[in-house]
Amino acid sequence: MIKSKNAYLKKLTDKVKMKSIKVGKNLDGSTPPSVFIGRWSYPKVYAGPMMVGEHGDTTIMDSPEKWINENKTQEEIIDYRLNLVRGKQLISINDLENPFVEKLQEISLSSKSIDSEAKFGKIPRGMQLSEDSTPHGPSAVIEKFEIDNVRWDKQLEKSFYDTDLLSNDAIMNFHEKKIPFSSMQKAFSVGAFGLKKNRKLVPTRWSITACDSTIANNLLKEVRYYNTLDTYRIFEFSSLKNYYGIILLPGQWQYEWMEAFIQILGKEEMIFSDYETNTDKKEYSSVGGCYYTCKMAVLDYLAKNQLQSGVIVLREAYEGYVPLGVFNVRENIRHAMNSKYKEFETLKDSLNYLSSKLKIPLNKYTKQSDLLKELLQYKQTTLDSYFKKDKKYQV
Repeated sequence: MIKSKNAYLKKLTDKVKMKSIKVGKNLDGSTPPSVFIGRWSYPKVYAGPMMVGEHGDTTIMDSPEKWINENKTQEEIIDYRLNLVRGKQLISINDLENPFVEKLQEISLSSKSIDSEAKFGKIPRGMQLSEDSTPHGPSAVIEKFEIDNVRWDKQLEKSFYDTDLLSNDAIMNFHEKKIPFSSMQKAFSVGAFGLKKNRKLVPTRWSITACDSTIANNLLKEVRYYNTLDTYRIFEFSSLKNYYGIILLPGQWQYEWMEAFIQILGKEEMIFSDYETNTDKKEYSSVGGCYYTCKMAVLDYLAKNQLQSGVIVLREAYEGYVPLGVFNVRENIRHAMNSKYKEFETLKDSLNYLSSKLKIPLNKYTKQSDLLKELLQYKQTTLDSYFKKDKKYQV
């Protein structure tokens, strides 16, 4: 029996059958710009560029911030990603003066696609599909790699040369200046900013969560000082075989993420969840990177509107869903929070509305929940106490 999200997603990704692009041992084309840092064999990692066998503007292939804005379908996104060929070399995380790593830094700091040439030791094969990072096509060890002249993004370049700037401060500067999340994450993964002595290669999966968590933690420090919301707000958005419903609750910060995978493998209805109260979460979330990226996107809304609230997020993934990486959560939640919200006076009214949108009955979420269950029990206890004190309601 499947009990964890990781086990379920492994079974799901194993079932997905897709064909990535076929290439030879030599590839002449461009990188979007794109890099990937693996995590196996850490503190040595397989690091390298991701290229496509065509020239011109290929930035869309590694720009997740654009995909939902431009109404890209799941099929289009998968096609972009499976056309990307990953080159790799095994490198120590501290070997930043390696000429190959320096080229990866050039790529990550670039403001546009870069013409490139690669020679592989073997014909690239396979593909990668993951809930945490976007898919990519075949891969192989790269023996020779050349890139054309690169024009750096000015904000990224400034932080690269500031070797006294903390990575925390650099990430928040990028966020405030609206540098695309994928750009700051790639720069962080190749050790392109932060204190000079602390710079190193960071696996792509870890760098995504690190950037999400850094932004979220800084925003939460700010949000805790704002006035609390006094009504219930619901935001929602659907795309890429997903529905997201977000409830903002009156009161101090507390947060619960619940996600359901519905009849994707068969007749299953799997629900996974995690939560935090108004204290800093210590352990890594059992539901993975989506927990942190959703938290960041909601806190971004609260900070911009100078509000504090509790948050409950319900996500449903439907038949035909394919894991595309946590960008799927981040960008959908951002779109939801930028849409017009619906306002309710009570938790019951807000849940009644949300129930009409969900395919799984709300009581199944409540059974899985910690925070929502506690809130509902508190409301009922308070109501019972009121009735007992008021003689009008006594039998």
